[in-house]
Amino acid sequence: MSIPFRPKQSLGQNFLQDPNMAEKIVGALEAPAGSHVVEIGAGTGVLTERLAENYDTLTAIEIDERAVATLRERLPGVDVREEDVRETHWAALADEKGGPIHVISNTPYYLTSPILFSLLEQREHLAEAVLTMQREVADRIVAEPSTKAYGILSVLLQLFAAPEKLFTVPPQVFSPQPDVTSAVVRLQFNTGEEPADLRFDDVRRYVRAAFNQRRKMLRNSLSAWTKEQGVGFPNDWGRKRAEALTPDEFATLARHLNTHADPDPAA
Repeated sequence: MSIPFRPKQSLGQNFLQDPNMAEKIVGALEAPAGSHVVEIGAGTGVLTERLAENYDTLTAIEIDERAVATLRERLPGVDVREEDVRETHWAALADEKGGPIHVISNTPYYLTSPILFSLLEQREHLAEAVLTMQREVADRIVAEPSTKAYGILSVLLQLFAAPEKLFTVPPQVFSPQPDVTSAVVRLQFNTGEEPADLRFDDVRRYVRAAFNQRRKMLRNSLSAWTKEQGVGFPNDWGRKRAEALTPDEFATLARHLNTHADPDPAA
């Protein structure tokens, strides 16, 4: 399929062109018939066309006005919205469409982290997300403790979603071709496995502080909540580095600090 307009580097546009890969990515969605699906960054509509064949209620979010015009002309039955996904109010959209949302995206690399955090923050309104992203980021999401890739995304996504790396996507299926290999990740939300007694922000503050100084022991990286407030660590975790704790152990640590320390020591 020819691209109807020149990709913009400023928008991180690498348009998917391979129809077989498009079918494979759409097939990764576990949304049953009748579900509401939202595509982030619909671009030239390669995924959108296939999604429209499977789902009657489909919303395409796209920031590029050229792509919006193309999509509205080619797919008049799709609800195409010209907006920045970083400003999408998922709760309002789920309420408007009547149910939890299934998200799919060929994600611009520079927006991957902002989109992931936005989905996590509003996950109660979501059922799943199937995202194509840089393979390095996908590896970080599913990384095991005590590995180089293990970090903030690993802990938060494994605690508050159920992530699964599905398959890799070679550069050759995009135009222009990126310099790296991509991968498709499925995130399932509201599976009943997340810590019900913790807010996302409760854990995020401690995880970020710990991994922002990942070479330091936790007693140093988290000293604003421990040493400065006279609070100890459970299980002698103060002598460990961030990468040594599992996501569940970070949840336990967050509960402990919420109970015994001022969560906002700078206030």
